[in-house]
Formats: sequence, C-alpha cells, structure tokens
Amino acid sequence: MVYIGTHDADKTAKDVEAAGGKVIAPAFDVLKSGRMAVFQDPVGAFISVWEPKEMNGAQIMGEPGSFAWAELNARGIDNAKPFYTKVFGWGEKESPMGEGLGMYTEFKHAGESIAGGMEMNPMVPAQVPSYWSVYFAVDDVDKAFKKAIEGGGKEMLEPTEYPGGRFAIVSDPQGAVFGLMKMERPS
Repeated sequence: MVYIGTHDADKTAKDVEAAGGKVIAPAFDVLKSGRMAVFQDPVGAFISVWEPKEMNGAQIMGEPGSFAWAELNARGIDNAKPFYTKVFGWGEKESPMGEGLGMYTEFKHAGESIAGGMEMNPMVPAQVPSYWSVYFAVDDVDKAFKKAIEGGGKEMLEPTEYPGGRFAIVSDPQGAVFGLMKMERPS
C-alpha cells in the first residue's frame, strides 16, 4: 500500500470524495502513532493517507533498503491524474516512454518528482485492476533480484534498464509484488 502524508486525514477523505474517489476506510486512529484512511481513486487504484502523531512516517528515502519510488499502473491514467492534482496538489510532467509505449507521468510536489504513473499495458489481463506499485532502493538490482528469487520470491520482470537507472519486479512467497530500483544520480 502506498501512503501519502497529510495534516488532516478527515479533510483528505472529503477531498477524495469531491474529486471522484471513494472512501474505503474512513480516517481512524492507529494507536498513538497517527491516523490513516484508505481510498480508491477514480480508476480503482487503492491509496492511503497517513496523518502522523507519534510516528512521522518515512524518514529515509532513496537509500538502499528504503522506499525509492511509487508508480500508478492505471486503466485510464487521464482519468486519474486530475484526482491527484485536486486531492494532493500534485503537478505533473509527461515524457514519452518509447515508440508505441505511450507517455509516462511524473507526479510532482513542490517541483520535485515524487511518484510516477502510466497507462497499464494492454497485455495485462482485464481482471487486474489499476494499482500502485512500491519500489525499494538497492545498491545492485541484479544482486538483489537474485537474492529475492533464491529466498523464495518469484520473477515478475527481470532486471531492466530505464532512462533513470535499472529496476526489476518480484513477488514475495506470499504473492506481494514490489520493485527493486537503483536510480542514477544526476552528475
């Protein structure tokens, strides 16, 4: 699950409904750690918010072993993008992914790219709904991929180059899917 920080989970729930999303779990306390809520965007992808109290959320990002990136795979990305702008104030930058592959959207907050999104590949079976993927940073995608497979994981997408680095997608032994990523640092 991808969690987006908020100062007010109850207000965000109202914003979600006003923007065409659906509240799945209204804001609730998680012990003294914070408040969270779960939503579906207009294309059916689940997303949550976190309102911190005693637990702020991610303090380290982009370092090996930590959160690196989140990506929306949507059936109707153009119906999802306005939702994220209205609810979270995200801007966007589009870039072509290559011939016949459509556009890639970088969601931006305060001028910084914070997540991505794209139209789901038509080869994905129709019963697979829109979804958010989580990527973890690693020092070496190939080594981390091999270790995940040796540990009982399943290959979903072998290590692959992309314009910003290298990534792979695996599932753990229980079926949870996640990505491994090494982003190239701009020189």
